[in-house]
Parts: sequence; structure tokens; C-alpha cells
Amino acid sequence: MAKCEICGKEVVFGGQVSHSHRRSGRTWKPNVRRVKAIVNGSPKRIYVCTRCLRSGKVTRAV
Repeated sequence: MAKCEICGKEVVFGGQVSHSHRRSGRTWKPNVRRVKAIVNGSPKRIYVCTRCLRSGKVTRAV
């Protein structure tokens, strides 16, 4: 699974509990996009979560 290369956000595991209180495992996946960004002065394709994209932590390469 993909992981944000800026903030390190990745898949989180937990328990889903139904209305009748039956439990099963589930995962929460981050909203990760593969974008072309400027890394160390050169364009590179990296995985970045949408929170980092919106907050301006990544400079997109055109």
C-alpha cells in the first residue's frame, strides 16, 4: 500500500463494531495520490496525501 512520503501517513488498522456489537477488523486508508513534484531541485514522481497537497507542503512540477 502507498504511504505519504511527506508526512508518513499510511494504512491504520482497527476494529469495526456493528449495531449488534459484532466485531471485525477493518482498515482506514489515506487519500494518497501519485504526483510529479520537485524533490531536491528535480522533478520526481512521489506518493503524497491530499492533505499535504492542499496545505502547500509540495511544489508540483509542470
